[in-house]
Amino acid sequence: MPVLSSFLLKASRSPRVRSAIVGIPVTRRVVDRFVAGESIESAIRAVRALRADGLTVTLDHLGEDTRDAAQATAIRDAYIELLTVLHRNGLADCAEVSVKLSALGQALPDVGEKLALENARAICEAAAAAATTVTLDMEDHTTIDSTLHILRELRQDFPWVGAVLQSMLLRTPQDARDLAYPGSRVRLVKGAYAEPPEVAHARKAEVDAAYLKCAEILMAGGGYPMIASHDSRMIAGAKWASRDARREPGEYEFQMLYGIRADLQRELARQGERVRVYVPFGTDWYGYFMRRLAERPANVAFFLRALLGR
Repeated sequence: MPVLSSFLLKASRSPRVRSAIVGIPVTRRVVDRFVAGESIESAIRAVRALRADGLTVTLDHLGEDTRDAAQATAIRDAYIELLTVLHRNGLADCAEVSVKLSALGQALPDVGEKLALENARAICEAAAAAATTVTLDMEDHTTIDSTLHILRELRQDFPWVGAVLQSMLLRTPQDARDLAYPGSRVRLVKGAYAEPPEVAHARKAEVDAAYLKCAEILMAGGGYPMIASHDSRMIAGAKWASRDARREPGEYEFQMLYGIRADLQRELARQGERVRVYVPFGTDWYGYFMRRLAERPANVAFFLRALLGR
């Protein structure tokens, strides 16, 4: 992993760096490129605009690494309110929600997994009432077994709950095989966490090769693959895999992040592909923002130009 990316990923969990970055007024101008505002109303505006371009949406109420049960409950309630507003505005047919279990209390000692499951279940109940779906975001490798356990529990009552797999992790091809069954929604990403070499590929070429391998596994399986990438080579490879598996557009989808390669999002939609945009919103944007900077040097350059007032 490049030195700058490694530094930024570590900084994404540093309280000291967080305080420095959040305290720079101009940071907000850059954050607005990747985050659709701080309120539910701003998220709804983004959904409407994306729907007008023929795109669907998954909404992420920003927050992670919650260490307080009351805060986890507040985030749960915010998701339930969001789902209610989506339903009331007739947008649930084009928008689902993405949830980080660490935001719902997963990391709390002793009761974390139980609390996260209870909170996630309440969100799934609200999603079912709104006639939409939920995807569980995947975080660093230490949370995977817990997240997959919660996924299995939720799918007993809500079989449409989506999973996320990260190709950078050595275990992912087997996880992809395990999850490639009928009705299983699986988002495939490269991964955006600083991981030790004993559990993750160290070189970009290895991550890319693993991504294409996992895309083939998911396309050949019985589930619903969600190919999350801005990399044209990964997208092309996934298309080839879909053809080999005799899948038609609509039997899988592409996913991209809000504010990144919007032109490609619209072009894929014009080609008849189903495209979903990952739209984060809320006040707790720091960790998400730093991971976006780590992904591409161009994002860092954009940030630095803003700091310099250019």
